[in-house]
Amino acid sequence: MSDRLTRKRLRTSGVTVIISLALVLFMLGALGLLIINANKLSTHFKENVGFQIYLKDTATSAQTDVLIQELNNADFTKSVNLISKEQAAQKLKADLGEDFVAFLGSNPLLNSLEVKLNANYANTDTLQIIEKNLLQKPFVKEVVYQKEMINKLNKNTKAVAFFILIFSGALLIVAIALINNTIRLSIYSQRFLIRTMYLVGATRLFISKPFIFKGFRQGVIAGIIAGLLLAGFLMLSTKFIPDLLQLQDENVLLILFCGIILVGVIISAFSAFLAVLRYLHLKTSDLYF
Repeated sequence: MSDRLTRKRLRTSGVTVIISLALVLFMLGALGLLIINANKLSTHFKENVGFQIYLKDTATSAQTDVLIQELNNADFTKSVNLISKEQAAQKLKADLGEDFVAFLGSNPLLNSLEVKLNANYANTDTLQIIEKNLLQKPFVKEVVYQKEMINKLNKNTKAVAFFILIFSGALLIVAIALINNTIRLSIYSQRFLIRTMYLVGATRLFISKPFIFKGFRQGVIAGIIAGLLLAGFLMLSTKFIPDLLQLQDENVLLILFCGIILVGVIISAFSAFLAVLRYLHLKTSDLYF
């Protein structure tokens, strides 16, 4: 009855270690996913920032085509889209719900170019230089961009990057400590067996080997569970942020999932080894406490 109870406790302890390790690895994996996508998300948002160039009515098709070509060749440009005054009117009609052109008798809107920026150039300093150069062209009437929004975007990006760095370091330390403590407690019930084997002449490596292998198995199982949880979390996130799916790289995700398993194996096996060494170094009287 005692042996059966002991085996049951060991199985329960093993399951507890795997669940605890899987949850910690999931948190580390989610953080890793956030770090991987943070730069991509930042780039994605910045590249959706742009400016509009409004052209005078005197601008010819040739001048417009030359300007579009110049913008496409510029390092700061990701894309250029020509919006005619007719297209702008149709959009405004749809937004207003009435035909303002018929009411006014003419279309007061201007032809414009919508320019999207490469992420490295999405800052107000660069835009001010671009604006100054464009306004030197006689057929350009106005350059419009969201200065306040761009400043906030860059400021928030730096703040988020700093927070992620601090949080990831703290979480990694806490995760290692938690896993190490959980595995040490799981080996606690076998401390007398460990001590007895050492007293009869078994080497430290011989004693540690089965615990290290067990930690290896637990790390693999926990890593797979964490990977599945992370995949589910990623799929759920794409329902709320559809653009997130387009940012994913299958190779990077595969490396992340393998990394989760590897981290689980290393921490679990190493923690088991340290726990065994601890009980080997304890005095016999200290094993009862």
